[in-house]
Amino acid sequence: MCIGVPMQVIESGPSWAWCDDGGERHKIDMQLVGQQPIGAWVLVFLGAAREVMGETHALRVRDALVAMQVAMRGESVDHLFADLVDREPTLPEHLRDRVKPAD
Repeated sequence: MCIGVPMQVIESGPSWAWCDDGGERHKIDMQLVGQQPIGAWVLVFLGAAREVMGETHALRVRDALVAMQVAMRGESVDHLFADLVDREPTLPEHLRDRVKPAD
């Protein structure tokens, strides 16, 4: 299984970019997404950017990856899912009619 890691472009070239994964610099192949401006976020698989992503989504994915590490240590992950804490989960509209009401 391959997990994509969100990284932010910190230096850009025609077919590569130096990207930050939240602590380390990596030289990333950008041929599939094209040259991106400094500050852009990309989803990286095996050293190659496969998708350009927005900052909000990139940070949520990064938090989810950190949460996996934290959970494996047996620690709370609530602070990494601030957008989900204190709210009831909702199903996508196309699935709502498939749920039986509680008796």
